Amino acid sequence: MTQPNSQSQVIPNNRLFIEPLKLTGPCQMALDMMLLEESIKAKNDQPMIRFYSWEGDWLSVGSHQKIFPERWKTLVRNQKLNLVRRPSGGGGVLHVGGLTYALVWPSPPKSRPKAYLKACEWLTKGFLKTGLVLQFGNKSPMREVENCFGTSSVADLVDQFGQKRVGSAQYWRFGQLLQHGEILLDPPKALWQEVFNEEPPSPAPSWVPRQGLDQILKKSFLTEWRGLEWKADQLSMEDWNQMNTKGERYEIRLPNSQE
Repeated sequence: MTQPNSQSQVIPNNRLFIEPLKLTGPCQMALDMMLLEESIKAKNDQPMIRFYSWEGDWLSVGSHQKIFPERWKTLVRNQKLNLVRRPSGGGGVLHVGGLTYALVWPSPPKSRPKAYLKACEWLTKGFLKTGLVLQFGNKSPMREVENCFGTSSVADLVDQFGQKRVGSAQYWRFGQLLQHGEILLDPPKALWQEVFNEEPPSPAPSWVPRQGLDQILKKSFLTEWRGLEWKADQLSMEDWNQMNTKGERYEIRLPNSQE
């Protein structure tokens, strides 16, 4: 069970920004869905953003991804990897050495391509501040791929060196959008090879800050969506209890896996 700590902060009413949290995969997915459900229930009209990292080595798979390679199962059974299912679509994403974001958007464009475009503008402008130029990929989106970073669709952001740097996936509910995104910074070479059976992508350029990148992107988000009031408070014990309980639905347990 994940326990609360003094640095875990969210916003109780009209939650607009959540301070970065390092949690297990199931807790991260549960919290994202809790925020989306809260936004739907409250009929909010303002977006919410949060950045986070993962406690342990996690591979998240898309909502439609049903078949797992044997090497994934072996890694899980050898306790070298954990699996979690995202509510959003897309392929497998290794959450090690990167930064994850979740965007809850109550009133996105009804066109999904337009929603991706608008939902990623703050990312491109934020990275431009670091000297990294990002543009959208040009491949058709695929519902189920083993490696999310193995292809660059119109939902993804590619840097000026041709490397996919941000992979995003969406989940829609009652007209509201939850968009997940993984920012590739320093992919682990050995684990990447074991998981995907291929060489890892190149790291982000050294001038892209590893510490404080979330603050740069947060400022870009605030600039893109002006007029938002920002407050902060700690997660309540009820929030933590719900997150731990609801996290179970996103866990992936394999037969004969070690507990």
